[in-house]
Amino acid sequence: MKVAVTVLAFCVAALLALGMVMLYSSSMTQVGALYLKLQLVWCAFGLCFCVAATAIDYRWLKKLAWPLFGISLVLLVLVLVLKDHHIAGLSAPRINGARRWFNFHGFRFQPSELARLVLVILVAWYGSYFQRQMPTIKKGILIPGLFIAPVLVLILREPDFGSTMLLATVCGVLLVLAGARLRYLAPPVLAGTAGFAWLLWHDPVRRERILAFMHPEKYKNGVGYQSWQAMIALGSGGWTGLGLGNGRQKLGFVPEHHTDFILSIIGEELGLVATLLVVVTFVVLVICGLFIATRARDTFGMLLASGLTMLIGLQAAINIGVVTSALPNKGMPLPFISYGGSNLLAMLTCVGLLLSVARYSRVEDLADEPVGEAQTA
Repeated sequence: MKVAVTVLAFCVAALLALGMVMLYSSSMTQVGALYLKLQLVWCAFGLCFCVAATAIDYRWLKKLAWPLFGISLVLLVLVLVLKDHHIAGLSAPRINGARRWFNFHGFRFQPSELARLVLVILVAWYGSYFQRQMPTIKKGILIPGLFIAPVLVLILREPDFGSTMLLATVCGVLLVLAGARLRYLAPPVLAGTAGFAWLLWHDPVRRERILAFMHPEKYKNGVGYQSWQAMIALGSGGWTGLGLGNGRQKLGFVPEHHTDFILSIIGEELGLVATLLVVVTFVVLVICGLFIATRARDTFGMLLASGLTMLIGLQAAINIGVVTSALPNKGMPLPFISYGGSNLLAMLTCVGLLLSVARYSRVEDLADEPVGEAQTA
């Protein structure tokens, strides 16, 4: 367990360090060190949350699951109804056609980040509490659907299709791990997928993104411009890159190059080797998280660690897939690296909770102890 925890902490530290360096490099010609300073502030808060989450006993979250769920629902509703009205300096402006953020005197917070974390905690609690009854359709599918569906609908309403898909996948896997039968889960999953696909196709912006993904050259000067320029950045970097700070695509060619598409700047300036190291680091992080889940003291810890690991790993996989044009364009930050305070805060809290599960993991088997100690026990 010590090895898994050490490697996990090292991976997170390495990604954070790389993120700070690349954030300054990608934005220094536009805003200087402004984004770096703001990210450092959020990182400091995130590390405080990480340490606090590590120090507490994760089992206390069982008592907080429903109150936190209620708070997250209120925030998700508020971000949709507040709009441009100011309440004590708080507003929820429309940015790029979506209402996902609270704006408070220049600081933005995305309530869906809190909702994703809280819903993972709640599903983990539910799965552990009703583990023996999960094989039934009522306890395994219908009841959890009553508190999962409102969160998904509110996030989708913002609209945020990527987060909705990510969270639905994580919750579905957690229900299966808790004991829900696949034959009961399959019909709502198929129905939800069909409905999701219908919404995507009837949304002009998302439909064009899908078409741009299927025909990149045709849409390279339109909706597919961002993905096309990201591929140029990755290709121009070669194996070792153009050198830190020497990237050209960040000079207005790749939109959102400091947030969702920061991996393209890494590929251009540091090369394919660094890009692959980022991918390997996330893979190792996921392996460590799943190992912690297998060694958890109880079912709640196992489900919680599994959900948190999938939340980090799937978000990274989606971002990498989008930047490399393996997936249609979807605005989702790269964990620990992209600019974005609320996401960084949520990801570091996830890491802290993983470390908490590791701290209270079950005692090693006597077979792993020295013979003398085993006999003494």
